[in-house]
Amino acid sequence: MDGGIMDSRGPKLAIDSGACGYLAIDLKALCRNYDKLSSIVAPARAAAVVKADAYGLGANQVSKALYGHGCRHFFVAHFIEALRLRPQLPRDASIFVLNGLLPDNEIACAEGGIIPVINSLDQLRQWVEVARSLRRKLPAVLQFDTGMSRLGIPMEDRSAVAACLKTCGDIDILFIMSHLASADDGDSEQNADQLARMRRVAKDFPGYDISFANSGGIFLGSNFHGVLARPGIALYGGAPTGGVANPVESVVRLDVAVVQTRTVPAGARVGYGGVHVTKSQARLATIAAGYADGLPRSLSDRGAVYYGGVRLPIVGRVSMDSTTIDISALPEDALSFGSLVEVLGDHQTLEDLARDAGLISYEILTSLGHRFHRQYV
Repeated sequence: MDGGIMDSRGPKLAIDSGACGYLAIDLKALCRNYDKLSSIVAPARAAAVVKADAYGLGANQVSKALYGHGCRHFFVAHFIEALRLRPQLPRDASIFVLNGLLPDNEIACAEGGIIPVINSLDQLRQWVEVARSLRRKLPAVLQFDTGMSRLGIPMEDRSAVAACLKTCGDIDILFIMSHLASADDGDSEQNADQLARMRRVAKDFPGYDISFANSGGIFLGSNFHGVLARPGIALYGGAPTGGVANPVESVVRLDVAVVQTRTVPAGARVGYGGVHVTKSQARLATIAAGYADGLPRSLSDRGAVYYGGVRLPIVGRVSMDSTTIDISALPEDALSFGSLVEVLGDHQTLEDLARDAGLISYEILTSLGHRFHRQYV
């Protein structure tokens, strides 16, 4: 591992790194995941959802790697994300804003070569006005709500949207899209319901391409693909479908440094509130990461880390900057000051950690802090 040193007890943190651990992001694995997802949806194309700083892994680095691998369509949630990403990518890369535009952002969006996803009649009419004021045609995407009740033009507004498009030639609709609410559950009836509604939208707007599948939708079959799939979590190694083997590669590894070890007697209280009490003599280690770094407090007395394949349970409450683990299962000289333990890696996946925390893998990824030394492979 670059930046670290090895001794007979395993990897240790470089003294001059100033970090509390290593967060390794494997861009080659990311690109292999993109290739796999692209092959599944072919002849459709795959985009990349890089919102929330590419799910916490670095939108600039991730987007550049995927662009170099052939991706040309990138989705963010907010306009500020698009503004930050636009200078990082060549002009032939299309950047779409999923939440559409807030008032007064339209001119900057048009001048920046960014494409809004229109989610309401009001947004559509405002975009038309901007196009007319600039005296040029502006691109956009129409999103319809097919059953999630979150974002998108309501189904009952289809006629009004069609009428608006018919009377103005100022907007270039690139495609029509919707978002699947239950694609991670292949048995959910909601998937078929949303597909039926999407087909009704397509019938009302003939001639427009369709974008429908998210990560889970890619694995629901070709009926859900449209011409452009929008994978997010699957790019980053998260399982796109629950209850089955994860078909994509892990992208993230996290190792955290030990800052102290100690032996405590039976009856010792551990952590805030003293909620964990040792039943017998135990050897403990404190690692240099807590809930401020993305280790959720809900892992308290539930989660674990690993060393050499050995599970080391978290004991007591996770603190803001540190977490205590029980290392009694290891030889006495296995861990010392500066040793690294595995939080995510060969022995613990995103799904494992999320399950123990009572969360989802998205929450784990997007919470990973910036006090780790980040390495892009």
